[in-house]
Amino acid sequence: MPNIKSAIKRVKVTKVKTLKNTIRKSALKTAIRKYKEAIAKNDPSAADLYKKATKALDKAAAKNLIHKNTAARKKSRLAKALNTANK
Repeated sequence: MPNIKSAIKRVKVTKVKTLKNTIRKSALKTAIRKYKEAIAKNDPSAADLYKKATKALDKAAAKNLIHKNTAARKKSRLAKALNTANK
């Protein structure tokens, strides 16, 4: 355990940030998973879930949870899956 006041605060802040990041990452993964399940079932609501998943990816990239290129790559793959499912 740290003894210095600023170090104690850093530990507390890190715990809070870690918790928030874990919640955000979990929500992102859930949005992507629901979209992939809809694509697998040929669900007509897949287009709406695609919008939610891309929005979640954009937010995650903006919050530096994931790299912006990772978000772009994932969005591209999700769009490709949607386009092949519609054919």
